[in-house]
Amino acid sequence: MGRKIRVAICGYGNLGRGVESEIKKNKDMELVAVFTRRRKACCILMTASDTPLLGTDYIPDWKDKIDVLILCGGSKSDLPAQGPLYAKSFNTVDSFDTHAKIPEYFAAVDEAAKAGGNVSVISVGWDPGLFSLMRLYSGAVLPKGNTYSFWGEGVSQGHSEAIRRIAGVEDAIQYTIPVASAMEKVRAGKNPKLTAREKHQRVCYVVAAKDADTKKIEKSIKTMPDYFADYDTTVHFITYNEFVNEHSKMRHGGNVIHIGRTGDGNKQTMEFSLKLDSNPEFTSSVLIAFARAAFRMAAAGESGARTIFDIPPGLLAANDPMELL
Repeated sequence: MGRKIRVAICGYGNLGRGVESEIKKNKDMELVAVFTRRRKACCILMTASDTPLLGTDYIPDWKDKIDVLILCGGSKSDLPAQGPLYAKSFNTVDSFDTHAKIPEYFAAVDEAAKAGGNVSVISVGWDPGLFSLMRLYSGAVLPKGNTYSFWGEGVSQGHSEAIRRIAGVEDAIQYTIPVASAMEKVRAGKNPKLTAREKHQRVCYVVAAKDADTKKIEKSIKTMPDYFADYDTTVHFITYNEFVNEHSKMRHGGNVIHIGRTGDGNKQTMEFSLKLDSNPEFTSSVLIAFARAAFRMAAAGESGARTIFDIPPGLLAANDPMELL
């Protein structure tokens, strides 16, 4: 094995802390820097005490000291700007998860990454990401069939972050809850046509600032496009103590279910499921594996944006290729 892959983190929220905690489990990697917009006095690295903790304005100074920059900002406001910006100077990996805007985000990052001669892997978490791959596999293997994705019950980091961006919100968490009757119809092979609203509910718990207009906040949440507008959404306003005591866990999960037919009508079921005690730690683990792939593709002379569909599985593993063979 040659030198370790030098990885840096941009953004020190739940996802950034997850990358910090999990990267030490990968012997071919080292964490060389953490960049944050937070005031340094408010941040203490959990495990990597010898790693520099710097403001994001220092990132350009590290151009030749980082092999892959893992972008841990939010999809609503951070990544649309950060993705193309940092792709010009670094190999990057992110978990951009606004499904409807992935094509335009890919185009912007692809242009920047090609201009800089870098590889940028976008939208790799578990959905979009691993679930996307499972949907592709199942549809390719069983083309005569239907694929369904269910998320939860659990915390959506992206949706929670979107609520926290609303004026007057001090903190918030959003739970995605699958509709049990819809899953039962799918598993029974009834192939129902389901709208987003018929498949999932969204439940939000919000800590509002003193004197904030809660009715305005609730309306902003329920009408937010790409996040809540297409779902039955319930908003609860709670105190900060209630938030800390009752909503500090970050569990999540979900299922991709494909029901297909072969031969003279034989029913074939493919199902992929995740049950996660920590959504950010698992998503971080996915990002780390794809950082390895980004580094290897860049070393091979590739450049531009990539999605999970473009990456050979062998590039994700720390194993020697002959060991995999």
